[in-house]
Amino acid sequence: MAEQLEFFPVPSPCRGICQSDERGFCRGCMRSRDERFNWQNMSDPQKQEVLRLCRQRMLRKLRAAKTEPPDEPQQPSLF
Repeated sequence: MAEQLEFFPVPSPCRGICQSDERGFCRGCMRSRDERFNWQNMSDPQKQEVLRLCRQRMLRKLRAAKTEPPDEPQQPSLF
């Protein structure tokens, strides 16, 4: 696959919510610890790959949250 030329630097996805979840990913940007610490040393294609992985992680997290059945029914049964 041909690389696309980048005219602007890839900005950090940091959202200022620097807390790790149970799997070790940042709750704000979904980067791993290594990805956060090495961001400044990565090339633009590496940063783009990290952003792609972060989007996948976020989508996976959102899908998992949607599939959990609610603890209580939304409306009590009349029967």
